[in-house]
Amino acid sequence: MSVSTAAIDPSVCAPLPVLGQDVTVPLVTGGEVTYAALDYAASAPALQRVWDDVAAYAPYYGSVHRGAGYLSQLSTDLFENSRRTVAEFLGCRAEDQVVFTRSTTDSLNLLAAAIPANCQVFVYETEHHASLLPWRDAQVTYLNAPRTPGQAVETLERALADRDPYGPALVCVTGASNVTGELWPVKELAAAAHAHGARIVLDAAQLAPHHPVDIAELDVDWVAFSGHKLYAPFGSGVLAGRADWLQAAEPYLAGGGASRKVARRADGGVDVDWHTTAARHEAGSPNVIGVYSIASACKALTEAGFDSLVAREQELVSRVREGLAEVPEVQVLSLFGDDAPRVGVISFVVRGWNSSHFAAALSAEYGIGVRDGLFCAHPLVRTLLGSEPQDPGECGAPEAEPGERSLNAIRVSFGAGTPDEHIDRFLRAVTELVREGAQWKYRTEDGRCVPDRGEVARTV
Repeated sequence: MSVSTAAIDPSVCAPLPVLGQDVTVPLVTGGEVTYAALDYAASAPALQRVWDDVAAYAPYYGSVHRGAGYLSQLSTDLFENSRRTVAEFLGCRAEDQVVFTRSTTDSLNLLAAAIPANCQVFVYETEHHASLLPWRDAQVTYLNAPRTPGQAVETLERALADRDPYGPALVCVTGASNVTGELWPVKELAAAAHAHGARIVLDAAQLAPHHPVDIAELDVDWVAFSGHKLYAPFGSGVLAGRADWLQAAEPYLAGGGASRKVARRADGGVDVDWHTTAARHEAGSPNVIGVYSIASACKALTEAGFDSLVAREQELVSRVREGLAEVPEVQVLSLFGDDAPRVGVISFVVRGWNSSHFAAALSAEYGIGVRDGLFCAHPLVRTLLGSEPQDPGECGAPEAEPGERSLNAIRVSFGAGTPDEHIDRFLRAVTELVREGAQWKYRTEDGRCVPDRGEVARTV
């Protein structure tokens, strides 16, 4: 998969309006500054369009399905129309199902619960934990981190060639790394999987917000993503794709909505006739606001012109990478190398700095929100940092003191709502911190690096 910016002038595409653009935060050095949200890979801010659509619908909120009242019927139509909008956004095939979940993690756990018995699952060690860990009841083969897209395909082909050719198999792969932002060769991996009789699920949590995803064009069997990374932070996710395994599996949750008919038997037991539609795995009261917010975000990205959004983001990616390259102490993490296409997710370490200390200083002294840690992708970050499995460090809980080396990295991530000023401020802050040091002293408190109030490290 490649990103093309040909014939598109990024300057004509302004950032999309998002909530929080005018929020100010205090600086430990005094005064306030407009907050620079550069942690999109964790949770992107809500698009203003999404917020407005949800607010307009909220007075009409009602129960979904089976309600006779007007608001219930309106909400049901909204819910099912949202399903169609998401299917169109993903380029679903006519026979595909769109199942609404809570998140990417929930979607992949749902699929893991639906795979046939004796299914062999192949997953790279580079995956986010949401796609690395759900396959507890399957025969799992963990594949080593490839160093080129071609090597990723070759590694998968070798592993599939050695499998039992008669049993079911599933490949799970990310579309864009949540650590490096690098795009994976999804279409080629799908072709390799299908050539060996396996199916493939795409973790599009980091891909869908930054790049068009087309199930039919990529020829993947399923796609999973989260609303809160797609500018719709209202607690919903999506699993879309082939229906047969989902229809054959026991419902992910047993309860109302998943059942079509329930009857007592003469022996005192219960007979249940489960739905065969997406409702089979959507038991309970649906999160209609969360689902509608995803559909709203899909429409907003499409109407804004996804090609233009991609082009502008690629300009920001280039600016960040070029700016960081001018600071010799900064090491940007990468699997596939500098020329690999990527989305707006970049992780790095700074020589001589504890990553959590650096991230804390960006926040406290510059009003910039980034993320530090292992990003719920522990094996990948350890591989990129050349560490041993037993080395200390865990996601979001640094063990080293400020100034000490730690097995953590810093991640800056951005997207459709990021103003140019946030990128400029970030690059200026990185340069100043490396060259001049932090203005404040910091300490570790409850597993986080925080400013030590009243302790100035240097004068300005």
